[in-house]
Amino acid sequence: MTFIVTWKQWKGFVGEKREPLVVQRQRSIAYRVGARRGEIRPSMSSTEVSPAGVRRRLEVAAESRTYPILFGDGILDERSSYEPFIAGDKVLIVTNEVVAPLYLDRVEKVLRSLGKKVVVTVLPDGEEYKSMDSLKDIFDDCMENRLDRKSTLVALGGGVIGDITGFAAACFVRGVPFIQVPTTLLAVVDSAVGGKTAVNHPRGKNMIGAFYQPQAVVVDPEVLSTLNDRQLAAGLAEVVKYGLIRDPSFFEWCEENIDALVARNPEALQYAMERSCINKAEVVAADEKESGVRATLNLGHTFGHAIEAGLGYGSWLHGEAVAAGMVMACEMSVRLGWLDPEVTRRTERVLSRAALPVRPPPQMTLELFMTYMSIDKKVESGVLKLILLRGIGQSVVTSDYTQDILYDTIMHFHSMYKRNPEVYESALGATWDTTGTLQEAELEGE
Repeated sequence: MTFIVTWKQWKGFVGEKREPLVVQRQRSIAYRVGARRGEIRPSMSSTEVSPAGVRRRLEVAAESRTYPILFGDGILDERSSYEPFIAGDKVLIVTNEVVAPLYLDRVEKVLRSLGKKVVVTVLPDGEEYKSMDSLKDIFDDCMENRLDRKSTLVALGGGVIGDITGFAAACFVRGVPFIQVPTTLLAVVDSAVGGKTAVNHPRGKNMIGAFYQPQAVVVDPEVLSTLNDRQLAAGLAEVVKYGLIRDPSFFEWCEENIDALVARNPEALQYAMERSCINKAEVVAADEKESGVRATLNLGHTFGHAIEAGLGYGSWLHGEAVAAGMVMACEMSVRLGWLDPEVTRRTERVLSRAALPVRPPPQMTLELFMTYMSIDKKVESGVLKLILLRGIGQSVVTSDYTQDILYDTIMHFHSMYKRNPEVYESALGATWDTTGTLQEAELEGE
């Protein structure tokens, strides 16, 4: 079975069609998308992925809908970024208290210039507000302003806003169109693409949701200039993930260029965003509703979601929890005899250079981990499937492990903490101030 992702240069959504990238989907006992893949770009000098500032259009060919991811500096303010995707006369913008002062007026202005009636819902900022209460606030505004099935919702914000807006769009009058306008790196490379929408439940992250694809994803890289250091680092965890699960040369590129990414080099960020979106689009095209290979996108997420819920939503950012979770998944893969320990060390090095945690928080006990992991979405008939690695670029979805191996993996990190708490705590990532500005990021050798 093959699937195709086609790049187009675009101007006003019309442009030259490039050669398609064809990737073979492989089926075995565990699902894999692995080592032999079409090369996209061996170095920063290649033209396959656009330089900073050049406009691009990537088509996401999901089974339920094909839609574009639009890249370009300044497209946040352009009518052509929205007009083809809005059929009705009413638009509800959902954003948060941090993003609204920065970008709401600009998006509202361009939508009003299209003759649309614009309504705005401003939610509090933070993962703890991805809740049923916030969802009700969106529905209340939809009802009070008499939105209908031709009305469009616009998600202006990061992953929380995108997830909750998409879920509201999936539910209101049984489905209305929505557009993703991501303003964080994590949202660009992960949550805005692929149609996973949800709210959290106190007992589990993203447990209430739907698969519902947007009409378009509008990516203006200039918005990342207002992203704080902590949020940028959180997004880099998801970037590194694509290299680990299915794109070995991209992982090597991340190792070589992580300092440029942290320094916000425009060329490096553009490349990371586009190549991550290519990887995401390929997987979504093959498996929209996560019946197989799409689950590999959750490397580190089962451990990470337990950390988020166990600490309380908002204590660690999603990308921070995923970073620690990926290291735990690598460690478990090593214990199963599937992975060279050097891969774990390489993963720790690249993540720590981005000021991300490479250890779970010590307060996450075995009992806490198992409480939250036991109600993960990947539990089927009482069996937890995990995403593990057999090598860089070779991810597997598996329940082929003993409970003792899982327990030993978790307890391994507790033993490390007990042996040397100070060194362990230095591996929990950076120290951030209240504005998300980096204060300290050192990883001591263990």
